[in-house]
Amino acid sequence: MSEAGGGRGCGSSVPQRAPWSLVAATAAFCLVSATSVWTAGAAPMSREERQKLGNQVLEMFDHAYGNYMEHAYPADELMPLTCRGRVRGQEPSRGDVDDALGKFSLTLIDSLDTLVVLNKTKEFEDAVRKVLRDVNLDNDVVVSVFETNIRVLGGLLGGHSLAIMLKEKGEYMQWYNDELLQMAKQLGYKLLPAFNTTSGLPYPRINLKFGIRKPEARTGTETDTCTACAGTLILEFAALSRFTGATIFEEYARKALDFLWEKRQRSSNLVGVTINIHTGDWVRKDSGVGAGIDSYYEYLLKAYVLLGDDSFLERFNTHYDAIMRYISQPPLLLDVHIHKPMLNARTWMDALLAFFPGLQVLKGDIRPAIETHEMLYQVIKKHNFLPEAFTTDFRVHWAQHPLRPEFAESTYFLYKATGDPYYLEVGKTLIENLNKYARVPCGFAAMKDVRTGSHEDRMDSFFLAEMFKYLYLLFADKEDIIFDIEDYIFTTEAHLLPLWLSTTNQSISKKNTTSEYTELDDSNFDWTCPNTQILFPNDPLYAQSIREPLKNVVDKSCPRGIIRVREESFRSGAKPPLRARDFMATNPEHLEILKKMGAASSIDAEDGLRFMQEMIELSSQQQKEQQLPPRAVQIVSHPFFGRVVLTAGPAQFGLDLSKHKETRGFVASSKPYNGCSELTNPEAVMGKIALIQRGQCMFAEKARNIQNAGAIGGIVIDDNEGSSSDTAPLFQMAGDGKDTDDIKIPMLFLFSKEGRIILDAIREYEEVEVLLSDKAKDRDPEMENEEQPSSENDSQSAEQITSSSQEVDLVDQGSPEESSLNSQPESLSPADTDNAASVSPSEQISNPMENHETTSLDGECTDLDNQLQEQSETEEDSNPNVSWGKKVQPIDSILADWNEDIEAFEMMEKDEL
Repeated sequence: MSEAGGGRGCGSSVPQRAPWSLVAATAAFCLVSATSVWTAGAAPMSREERQKLGNQVLEMFDHAYGNYMEHAYPADELMPLTCRGRVRGQEPSRGDVDDALGKFSLTLIDSLDTLVVLNKTKEFEDAVRKVLRDVNLDNDVVVSVFETNIRVLGGLLGGHSLAIMLKEKGEYMQWYNDELLQMAKQLGYKLLPAFNTTSGLPYPRINLKFGIRKPEARTGTETDTCTACAGTLILEFAALSRFTGATIFEEYARKALDFLWEKRQRSSNLVGVTINIHTGDWVRKDSGVGAGIDSYYEYLLKAYVLLGDDSFLERFNTHYDAIMRYISQPPLLLDVHIHKPMLNARTWMDALLAFFPGLQVLKGDIRPAIETHEMLYQVIKKHNFLPEAFTTDFRVHWAQHPLRPEFAESTYFLYKATGDPYYLEVGKTLIENLNKYARVPCGFAAMKDVRTGSHEDRMDSFFLAEMFKYLYLLFADKEDIIFDIEDYIFTTEAHLLPLWLSTTNQSISKKNTTSEYTELDDSNFDWTCPNTQILFPNDPLYAQSIREPLKNVVDKSCPRGIIRVREESFRSGAKPPLRARDFMATNPEHLEILKKMGAASSIDAEDGLRFMQEMIELSSQQQKEQQLPPRAVQIVSHPFFGRVVLTAGPAQFGLDLSKHKETRGFVASSKPYNGCSELTNPEAVMGKIALIQRGQCMFAEKARNIQNAGAIGGIVIDDNEGSSSDTAPLFQMAGDGKDTDDIKIPMLFLFSKEGRIILDAIREYEEVEVLLSDKAKDRDPEMENEEQPSSENDSQSAEQITSSSQEVDLVDQGSPEESSLNSQPESLSPADTDNAASVSPSEQISNPMENHETTSLDGECTDLDNQLQEQSETEEDSNPNVSWGKKVQPIDSILADWNEDIEAFEMMEKDEL
């Protein structure tokens, strides 16, 4: 998000070719002046408490940055659970996520300007020297053009911007001679070959050493890119041109933006998610403000702020009008089809849209910003973090949370605009949750599952680049920062670019191409700073009055899909369209409606397509509910004290941890280690949680053997070396096809990597206590008070535990199984070894008609889905021969008959366009 000059020029009319200072002041919409308006509402926070929270942010940054430098540098990122660096090619591939890694010390470069914002100028100077000495940009590695631009090029430019500022002040960086800028220029030229397309849209990936298309480049065959990937270049590329005088960078970025603007859908003024870089055809025609599009809108408005080109503001306002007309359904922001914007494309939202309230603040549209932000905050209060995706009825859709900063960003800008101390309390909550649930001895770990509290061995560079920057600025006073933050604009990665670039090296022609394509409504363009009395009426409780109706939107309300119903559906007394949740196969009227869908008109075709999408999602949800959710193994003994939570697979037998109290105990390895015969060391596992290796016999047999030896629980560790919950789907342990009611203890499954953490802890500390539960529990304050005061000790201990490559001396090792960890759920016969059901979670934004996990945010909500689930459970109980994962749903036969119709509807839509 962006931060620009505040209280200058309020109410003044701004000509279209205004000086940069006046343009910047206008675009910022007088945020500083607005702050003084709010004098009541939430209880004010004392300066002492704000300083205390600011110091806490500094300590948290030191913990994250210090552990990266100690355990990971010069690797791109820190793996905080195993206390080592993530080096591309040396760890299992995570797919597109790894495209951000280029073996160029990503986290260090991304953190440069954060060091200055946090007043760590000496550390900044040391970091710059390390970048100049160690970083190589000529690596034979394929990277994302988008990620490399916003993180590395942006990081170098942000570092350069503050380096020259410090040099001018005369105390630090006196030796600096634009070295970071020269590196940025080198990187810029390495990215330019990606733009070698007929459209001017860049390829999504490029080889830093060999460029595009060459055999050794291993890239250049892609045809599609996301809108944000092509439309989030102008700030960094224009800044590079303005700093160096090389106009080619800004020219290429402008050409890409011009092409996207030209290809927008003319009737709706919306853009799709992905586009063909050669033809300009939209590949995915859904449109929203989240993943795939988000920063395209952000950069249109900020390009106007930074460059003073009013055509960018006109484009932004045109898009913004369409967003508020079609996508905004306060407090929700739902994707729609670009050609049929009254038709929702999906019934869930992704976490990246959390930036949008902050952008609305910059626009000056405060009310919807407050509404959406409050809705997101209620979801966070329910689950401690914002799930990667959640549905319109506030169910968890994707449970991951990679410590994204977008919500903190919007919180900062809402406080900046309103001065409402409520947002300071929101920031305080974010700090508490990070320390309580994400902090581990070697940094901060991403959440693998917000429902269980389990961790992922991941700490992305954007966590240091953005999260700590926004949180510190939220609590800081102006005098706490050594430079004037109002003189800079934030990129989408929160890197700082000076506003004076607007008048530097202006050699780019500013042809206004906007008006060539659309009739502009003058009322949509505000060329003056809004009157704060209009933004904020004379009611000091204005923001509170907007938030209040949303306080219980998650906890006490169970809306069934807040989806727009077209006005046409209700004309002349017409009935609303049939919804999948209401459909009854025994209702003749419903069957008659189904026959008409798609046969009479385009409106009926829309109803049919939407109904099928809802039906597929409903069926997917019911099938997902048959699968057990993940469980958690939490290490509660010293020096972990509950801060390390491992994702565990459940068992379809034994004690159900979701219905009974968690099991807590010390762990002990069984002998034989595979647990396939009577244990020879029952005294060692008596009253403890037994560790067993997968293989050679069935899970239920292992459970019975350790239970007979007196174990109170069991953890099965995968025998496939290197397997990890980060890359493999959730693993469920099935029974043996017989009655397993005799198994009374809880059983959980850990992949090899997670199991190794426990085994290494045993080697280091001997006594290791864990908690088996359905969700990670709060840490024990009394135990944590006994912890060593120095986090350095924790880091060293954890490093010794997790980084050692020596094998624990275990007897009777089982041989690896032939079955794949990545297999989909299937019915296995009792003769199969270690029966398993495997759930494959989706990690990326994908087609809305695909299957996704959906779990209720509020356990008290009951609806049709629960009734159907209970019905299927009853059917299974009455027929013990029914295989796991093969239960037949009442609507399966209907869906099977409609599979071909889906393609027909899509073809009909294509022909219509």
